[in-house]
Amino acid sequence: MSNSQPTHRKSSATSYKVKLTDRIQNTMKLHRENVVQTLLDILRQPTNSLMTILVLAIALALPAAFYLFMSNAQSVSESWDGGVKMAIYLDDKATENQAQDLFTTLSQRVEFEEVVFVSKDDGLEMFKQYSGLGNSLEYLDTNPLPYAITLKPTPSFSDSDQLELLAAELAQLPLVAQTKLDSSWIKKYNSILEISEQIATFISIMLALGVLLIVGNTIRLAILNRREEIQVIKLVGATDAFIRRPFLYTGLWYGAIAALLAALMVNIMFVLLQQSTHQLAQLYSSNFSLLGLAPGFTLSLLLCGALLGLLGAWVSVRKHLKDINPQ
Repeated sequence: MSNSQPTHRKSSATSYKVKLTDRIQNTMKLHRENVVQTLLDILRQPTNSLMTILVLAIALALPAAFYLFMSNAQSVSESWDGGVKMAIYLDDKATENQAQDLFTTLSQRVEFEEVVFVSKDDGLEMFKQYSGLGNSLEYLDTNPLPYAITLKPTPSFSDSDQLELLAAELAQLPLVAQTKLDSSWIKKYNSILEISEQIATFISIMLALGVLLIVGNTIRLAILNRREEIQVIKLVGATDAFIRRPFLYTGLWYGAIAALLAALMVNIMFVLLQQSTHQLAQLYSSNFSLLGLAPGFTLSLLLCGALLGLLGAWVSVRKHLKDINPQ
């Protein structure tokens, strides 16, 4: 008796493992069949499926387009932040020696990584070049422009508050008539970007809810169309999980295919705008290049689309399936 009991327990444990393995394999087989079958069902009804997928794709493409716009706008802002400069203009009474002494003093300060002295003659030549007045300035009796010094702060002094304090300090120096900091308009631009980002986030949330509602309504119609079939399946003992599974995969496929189409739409828009953006950047002597959808974001879009489709289908199935009882 003592030898047969462990053998029996070992046999039971082995049998349990075999049954568990078989159940897992059967479950995986059912999932694979449902995945393939639901995709084929969508492809067999191209007209109805395409209408739903196009609506979902547009709803998903808009947030993706907002993301593309914000990414490029922030890229432009970052390039400007790296080029923030300040300029000080000396009093008309300042001599060239005094201006050179101030230039030497500022060059030794750790706050600046680049200090450039602009003489009156250099300033006049630059003004001729960029003002469009050209040779008409040669009729001036004297050069009205003051000595100027342009300064580029180090990255450690890139904060806007630090720059304003630094500009205020320079304005107190002797012979300094005016200090100009070109970051104020960049701050306004960044503020506009923040507002735009909040609006885009709100719209994206609303469109995500729209995707849930569209998928949910599509699955609801599919359930109603198969109401009698579901009643028969329940009569023979099918569980809710078994009935629910194909509808969930249908919602997942709708969301994934729509997200893939949305990414394609946005990339097509990117290709169409690339040349125009390049020409506009050249007009402003900029090397800016339009950024497309990053691979990571494209993958995230596909996952979000699939999850939204799955969630919309789950909510719809959970609500309507329990209302169908076998007669």
